[in-house]
Amino acid sequence: MEKIQTKYSDIIKYDHPVSKKHPQMSLQDRAAQFAPFAALRGHHEAMKETARLTQSKKELSEEEKEKLDRILAELIRSSKEKHRVSITYFEKDLRKEGGHYRTILGQIKTIDEIGRRLVLENKMCIAIQDICELKSIEEQSDTGK
Repeated sequence: MEKIQTKYSDIIKYDHPVSKKHPQMSLQDRAAQFAPFAALRGHHEAMKETARLTQSKKELSEEEKEKLDRILAELIRSSKEKHRVSITYFEKDLRKEGGHYRTILGQIKTIDEIGRRLVLENKMCIAIQDICELKSIEEQSDTGK
């Protein structure tokens, strides 16, 4: 500490110089001088988006389409019953080509044959063309206990 005091002892007694021509910079503007330089705004976000992976939608075989049609026909015939189902469907990515497969459990509210979509109790709509697997889930009773 003594070294510092002796090093600046000749100027330590003077006031901080203030320019008469230039106004004093605010602390916020002064801090901004030391902020990281971003020459390409959004570049990091664009790189992150490009690196994000998506899947391509697979085409169902004729056998898979027939199986799905049979299950849908059965659900339509018994439309008065509330069916609990497991649905695997393709969800298109909103930002880039491709998407992801999702599997959800839900209860079918209605089957919109004209709009070709399933409407679930939670108001979620799934286009039938995006469904790759549909399974009816039987309610299991616990009478065996």
